[in-house]
Amino acid sequence: MGWLSPRLWGLHLLVVAAVAFTTFMGLWQMGVYDERRDEDKANHATAESVPLQDVLGPDDPYTSNADYHPVTFTGTYGATDEQVWVKGREHEGRPGYWLVAPVVVDGVESDGGGRDPALLVVRGWSEEAGELPPTPQGDVAITAVLQAGDSRGSAFDAQTRTLDGIRIPRLVNEMPYDLYGGYGIVTAQDPADPAALTRATVPDPTSDSTAGLRNLFYAIEWWIFGVFAIFMWWRMCQDIRREATVTAPRIPAAKRAAQEAVRARARARATEPVDETSPSGR
Repeated sequence: MGWLSPRLWGLHLLVVAAVAFTTFMGLWQMGVYDERRDEDKANHATAESVPLQDVLGPDDPYTSNADYHPVTFTGTYGATDEQVWVKGREHEGRPGYWLVAPVVVDGVESDGGGRDPALLVVRGWSEEAGELPPTPQGDVAITAVLQAGDSRGSAFDAQTRTLDGIRIPRLVNEMPYDLYGGYGIVTAQDPADPAALTRATVPDPTSDSTAGLRNLFYAIEWWIFGVFAIFMWWRMCQDIRREATVTAPRIPAAKRAAQEAVRARARARATEPVDETSPSGR
């Protein structure tokens, strides 16, 4: 039996419909997954500024809810020699450095063992890491976009006060503050920063890794169902074709066996002795 046998047409139509349906449903779920990730990025980009304490506290773990959230707060910059240069930061395609400084946040208490709560902020970008510019004096009002600290980086060079990542656990040992779990990139400050620095560019927001994850799993499930439907179609078609191939020669053989049995019984009757005393023997 061939694959185009009429006995298999129903299975062919069924598998085509199943594959088309599961493919459509998988693509639809993937579309929902992409939409939710795009919405998550848009929410980060268009979020309104809120007070820092509404999003993150000095002893709070840094979560995705705080990531890329613009915040406002007032505080006082730390000493000039407490600042650090962070290398490997680009601005309009040019390599350079971020100048990072601690800001003691007003009106916030922490459990840092007597240390003042401070948020690390990126004051700006410089093409070279030269002498540390003086920090602003007095209270300042800052608007900043929160970012997660870097998980990796080289050791801190205390001589040049440079490192290649804002590793907050590492900087805790270099500064006399209870540092927040994230840092902020300054987008506005009042009074304005007197340092001759270029405003640092906020990286493009990345979507939460869990945004729409359920829809991604649903899409994968639908495609697995489609693969399973193809497997079952192949298996059932093979069984039907095999059955047709095996049973086809058995039908004439059975008929021949029945005919041989009939002939054998006829021969047996013909050879039986005739009883002469019976009426038929007279």
